[in-house]
Amino acid sequence: MSTGSWFQHWFNSPYYHQLYFKRDEAEAAQFIHNLIGLLQPAAGSRMLDVCCGKGRHARTLASHGFDVTGIDIASHSIEEALHYQQDNLHFFVHDIRLPFWINYFDYAFNFFTSFGYFKTEREHYNAIRTISQSLKPNGTLVLDYLNVHYAEDHLVHKHEEEFDGVNYYITKWFDETHFYKKIVVEDDALEAPIEYTEKVAKFSLGDFNDMFSFHNLQIQEVYGDYSFGHYDVRKSPRMLMVARKK
Repeated sequence: MSTGSWFQHWFNSPYYHQLYFKRDEAEAAQFIHNLIGLLQPAAGSRMLDVCCGKGRHARTLASHGFDVTGIDIASHSIEEALHYQQDNLHFFVHDIRLPFWINYFDYAFNFFTSFGYFKTEREHYNAIRTISQSLKPNGTLVLDYLNVHYAEDHLVHKHEEEFDGVNYYITKWFDETHFYKKIVVEDDALEAPIEYTEKVAKFSLGDFNDMFSFHNLQIQEVYGDYSFGHYDVRKSPRMLMVARKK
């Protein structure tokens, strides 16, 4: 494979979007509806969608009248997202390890475990710094991450998916520090199968608390699913953290 991080190659691949985003648009819309009901943002609030992909959540937020900016390292995703750009919806190619707009946003969101991909602790801290700096004082971050204990207990080591004649053979495993997922793509349009391997850090609530605190963010609430149910360290599939900038 050519040079560059695994996530830059994988996130720019059309197969990534086919595998993960053949989900019901209504599901995403319902999650955003629940989120807005929880946060009660003021009309016209400025929102940052960090690692926005093709902008599915950003578009839904903008449809509620908020001023939304989406950023993502995957240039192909942003190219598609730009088709939806309008007065209150903006997209940029950006690496979250580097500063973005400072003290500008009322809310920042990072959905669907779009974190934990980098090689070093410093890079992860830099990403949190970028998000924190982008928020106004008293601004709110919602970061959606997998729940490590639940993910370990419910890991399906091998399974297959098929979309539009493309087959995905998925193998999952973990060690002390990371979860791994190998995806082999078989498509008649390809000369040979393509293989990608995801690597996501095993960050606990305590790990996030440390990263947040270092960059002036304080956790206010933690929820365990997309309906914002109670968080249980063993039973909850997600770890949805709501933090406020000091």
